[in-house]
Amino acid sequence: MIRRNPNGDVPVVHETAFVDPTAILCGKVIVEANVFIGPYAVIRADEVDAAGEMEPIVIGADSNIQDGVVIHCKAGGGVVIGRGTSIAHRSIVHGPCTVGDNVFIGFNSVLFNCAVGDGSVVRHNSVVEGCNVPPGFYIPSTSDIHSDAELTNIQPVTPDQAGFSESVAQANHELVKGYKRIRNEF
Repeated sequence: MIRRNPNGDVPVVHETAFVDPTAILCGKVIVEANVFIGPYAVIRADEVDAAGEMEPIVIGADSNIQDGVVIHCKAGGGVVIGRGTSIAHRSIVHGPCTVGDNVFIGFNSVLFNCAVGDGSVVRHNSVVEGCNVPPGFYIPSTSDIHSDAELTNIQPVTPDQAGFSESVAQANHELVKGYKRIRNEF
């Protein structure tokens, strides 16, 4: 469902993207080419800052926003999801937040007021808040990171971890094509 926010902003969805009919996109949202937005995802840009302004939520080309993901911003802050990025089932990305290109965010993870660098992996059930994850870092499952200082023990992404992230992105890219092909069948 595509909805206008109280300011009158309407989501802009590229014609090659697939948005599941059960997903909700509201307000100042920009969805780029070949994006997959899965069932029951909610992407909502509707809160304004003190001046009545807001930054958009941008979903970069070839990214996938999986089932039950919530993306929102507080007080007009923006969210940018880079190209080729996977946000896995039931994760929450709450702005202000920037997620780089070719990033994997695992199931049930929470990102808030942070930046995650290109090629990084945040595994399942992790919380990343108030910090800047450098490019190519691997945050293990169930991590709880609340400052840049807590990143000192974080290791770089291995080729196997990067390969898994790429396979998820590719599978969801194929889903875009498949669902677009059968769109009018149901």
